[in-house]
Amino acid sequence: MGAGSVVSLHRWPVKSMGGEPVDTIRVDGRGVAGDRSHALFDTFRGVPRRLTVRQVPRMLAWRAGYDGVDVDPGAPPVPRVVAPDGRMFGWDDRDLPAALAEDLGRPVTLRRDIAGQQDLERSVLITTQASLAALATELGYAQLDLRRLRTNIHVDLGERVPAFAEEGWEGRRITVGDAAFVLVHPCARCVIPTRDPDTGVKDAHILRHLTRAHAGLFGINARFVGAVGGARIAVGDTVTVSGARATTVRGVW
Repeated sequence: MGAGSVVSLHRWPVKSMGGEPVDTIRVDGRGVAGDRSHALFDTFRGVPRRLTVRQVPRMLAWRAGYDGVDVDPGAPPVPRVVAPDGRMFGWDDRDLPAALAEDLGRPVTLRRDIAGQQDLERSVLITTQASLAALATELGYAQLDLRRLRTNIHVDLGERVPAFAEEGWEGRRITVGDAAFVLVHPCARCVIPTRDPDTGVKDAHILRHLTRAHAGLFGINARFVGAVGGARIAVGDTVTVSGARATTVRGVW
């Protein structure tokens, strides 16, 4: 159905904070190793609530990363967290909760879960260059910063695969390097793409346009269905999308 290559890879160690581009990632049934394996929580109406940019846009001003190291899916290291003023903390630094609370304007607790804390559990997000370029054109942008879309695997499938083709790929299989995934469903977007990843400035037109022109969708969620032990993906790896629907969407560890 379509073949191309990996253009870029991203992981987001702390949900809704800035993340890091990397040359390689490891994947297994949990998703990308170390991706969203850490999150902030507050208390809302008496119960713990996982915080995102929807509640606290200021979270985007913080950055988290593993310094580009190889991350074991079963034992991701604690990330390094960088405050807007440049201060650096380890996730296990006892001063980090207070620094976050002061900057974000609310007390927070820190939670680590190596299974990942994605909105859609056990998933990765795949986006295509054709759709990114087409969306930028529709919005009247010279280019659209991919970080707004919080993708994990960004691919170029060439001119034979049109923009937004992935909106019709639910249930198909995609192979990325040695990793096989089932495409679960297109990703319904929230407010995060409206925020500039560097300044936090909001452009509500982006979400309004996606809602009007693309039913609020961009990119497609996928689940790993390869061998136990996972696989490694690198920038430049070959990508192939099958034309047939897969028979399972159950990922394995």
